[in-house]
Amino acid sequence: MTGAGAVPDPATDAVTEEGRGPGAGTPRLVLEGVEKSFGPKQVLRGIDLRVSAHEVVCLIGPSGCGKSTLLRCINLLERIDAGRIVFEGEDISRPGVNANRIRRRMGIVFQAFNLFPHMTVLDNVTLGPRRALHQSRRDAETRTVELLERFGLADHAGEYPDRLSGGQQQRAAIVRSLIGDPELLLLDEVTSALDPELVGEVLSVIRDLARGGMTMVLATHEMGFARDVAHHIYFLHEGRVLESGPPEQLLSDPQQERTRQFLRRVIEAGRL
Repeated sequence: MTGAGAVPDPATDAVTEEGRGPGAGTPRLVLEGVEKSFGPKQVLRGIDLRVSAHEVVCLIGPSGCGKSTLLRCINLLERIDAGRIVFEGEDISRPGVNANRIRRRMGIVFQAFNLFPHMTVLDNVTLGPRRALHQSRRDAETRTVELLERFGLADHAGEYPDRLSGGQQQRAAIVRSLIGDPELLLLDEVTSALDPELVGEVLSVIRDLARGGMTMVLATHEMGFARDVAHHIYFLHEGRVLESGPPEQLLSDPQQERTRQFLRRVIEAGRL
């Protein structure tokens, strides 16, 4: 790696188990008592969460429990009402913080691909570094081509999004989130808009990033995937962290009845 934000490559940046997982060094992200309301509806109710460098944290829970809102708050797309968010030792939730400066150090991928339909894949990915980071077109395109090759999209650089499959579009969106070498990657149900047969190719990309040591927080309904890649899982219910722990404990021996009920339904649906 060349720096804290370099995108890990499993072939060259293997991370030892001693350097990964909960408590490995100074936490990269800490949430303390985070609350968020939209009008009279309180969506987040005192969320505490901790993510160490190179750790994968999964947020699970029923729809409407606050997972997406939590990710948007971390990325400062929504301002919290109470509590604080500390990123790399800086309280980024305090008044006056330059949100764009913080966002340049994070990548975020949404459920929808959000690619500009009138731009090629290459232009979609290079737009951010050219406009926000003032990179030259040559430098931005060189880095983009490297990432597209890594994720099997090099042959589609000149294609427009409507010429790509859903899985290819989501992989392009992930590449776009990685182009700025983020220190933290946020993923919001990135497979929910895909046909079942395309889910695997996107999960494979995320799995490779996890193996390479990328620090990630992802909201997901893919319980089997969470079990395989997560270091820590948080179960959210009605805007609260009802239970958290390593996947082998939380998914196999949950302590809360609501968690057990949720996982029974997941198992019945064949998702775990």
